[in-house]
Amino acid sequence: MSLKSVNDILGVLEQQTKWQEPPFQRLLNCWAEVVGAVVAVNARPVSIQRDVLWVATSSAAWAQNLTFGRQSLLLKLNQKLPTPLVDIRFSSADWQRPPDVQKLPPTVLPHEHPSYLGAKISPRPEAANTIKTANDAFESWAKTMQTRSHNLPLCPQCQCPTPPGELERWRVCSPCATKHIVH
Repeated sequence: MSLKSVNDILGVLEQQTKWQEPPFQRLLNCWAEVVGAVVAVNARPVSIQRDVLWVATSSAAWAQNLTFGRQSLLLKLNQKLPTPLVDIRFSSADWQRPPDVQKLPPTVLPHEHPSYLGAKISPRPEAANTIKTANDAFESWAKTMQTRSHNLPLCPQCQCPTPPGELERWRVCSPCATKHIVH
């Protein structure tokens, strides 16, 4: 009876798990290494069907570009896989960004926005009953804007009434801040 060390036994078990690892899982594990970081962001393996790898791409242009280089990609992948692939098919049809990769813009609540004036200014409900023409609508809007801006501080550049949050954030009104960024 031969006694084997724990390391030998663990090594054998590790090899057995690699043999039992499904080909698609092994492909997913080595995908980014084989194709590179830029391609991995724009192309994702979807499935292996009858020894053909199906890959979803972020656009038709990526699908076409990768199709041109599929033979060299196939050679690289087959060096890493226990069962060789016959072909690779690229399509943008199945592309969907996984939720963890998708970057959603942070939600800004109205009261957190620099242009928020607060609950001090409320719409004029009586104005809705008197609006009958486009001129009435414009006059109502003009009066509302005048009321809103009556006690606001002025922008140091253009002298327009400006919400205090904009002045705190940019030291000027948002149109002036935008002009400064663009130029």
